[in-house]
Order: sequence, then structure tokens, then C-alpha cells
Amino acid sequence: MNIEQFVAQSEGKWRSMRSGHSLAFQQFEDVLSEVEITRIKKTDSDIAQLLAASNLDQDRQVSSPFQMKWAAESDWEPDDPSEVSSGSCLIVPLPLDETTGKLLRSVGYAEAAPAESSYSFLSDGTFVLTTAYEQSIAEERIWFVSENVRCRSSVLRTSAGSGVLQTSFASEVRRLTS
Repeated sequence: MNIEQFVAQSEGKWRSMRSGHSLAFQQFEDVLSEVEITRIKKTDSDIAQLLAASNLDQDRQVSSPFQMKWAAESDWEPDDPSEVSSGSCLIVPLPLDETTGKLLRSVGYAEAAPAESSYSFLSDGTFVLTTAYEQSIAEERIWFVSENVRCRSSVLRTSAGSGVLQTSFASEVRRLTS
């Protein structure tokens, strides 16, 4: 698996069911989401802005940039459990070689700020993404069970890497159009 194959296989609309465990608050959270992944052109002006704002070499080769949009319902919303949170982010892969690279996100997974991550693919095709934020380190793993089913897990650790703050697991099913 390489980044181009991964993005191509991820394109589309997905229904996601995620269970999270916050060790800090000793809470479980169930989240239902609609996720849409759409490729965008390498020449998009938002990509140029994201690259310019990064600390990475501006001559790096961009590969398969995409936008991810989501709308999620969580049973952990304190004021209104039916409240829907939504958002989007631009994701720009910058391969180093066939199985590793950097990934720029306009909005991070664990903190709502732009993020630079390292990615790699394991021999079984699992995508591993590691992001060091100011207050934490996130490791996400995504793997395909079949063409239309994928799984995603994450572990959020303290910035020192010594304590686990949160874990989650999601199963995602592609929305098929007839």
C-alpha cells in the first residue's frame, strides 16, 4: 500500500461508528458520524497556503491531497446529546518514499490547530499516523477489512508519551450509491 492507493480506496462517503474511552474522565463515548473524503487538485490555493505555513521543505512532492468533512452525533454532549458537531479539514500527503512520509492537516485530530504528522504503512497495508501536538501525541491506525469496510483506532498520550489519555475504535462502512 502507498499513499495514492490509500487515498483512492478512502474516497467516498462513510458511515462511522466510534467508541471512545477517556481515561482522564473515566467516560465512554459513542459517536455516529457521516464522513466524506474527496480528492482535491494539487494546484488548489489552499494547499499552497498550508505548505507555506508549514515548517517543511516547499519543494516536497504533494501526492493525492484531499478534503475530509464530517458531521458527528455523540452521546457525551453535556448540554444537548442530539447536538451535531461538524467540520472539515484539508489533508496534504508529502511522501518520503513508497511507504513513509509527512502529512499536513489544516485541523488536527486531537487539537483544533494545523498539524504536521508522520505516516507509514505496515506490511499488511495498515496506515499509521503519528502527530505530536503541544499537549499530546496521537497515533491513529486505519486498515481496510474489505473494499467498503475499514477500521480506525487511536491512542492519545501525554506529550511526554508516558500516560494514555484516550483510546478509540471505529468501524466505517462506505455509503454505496445506486
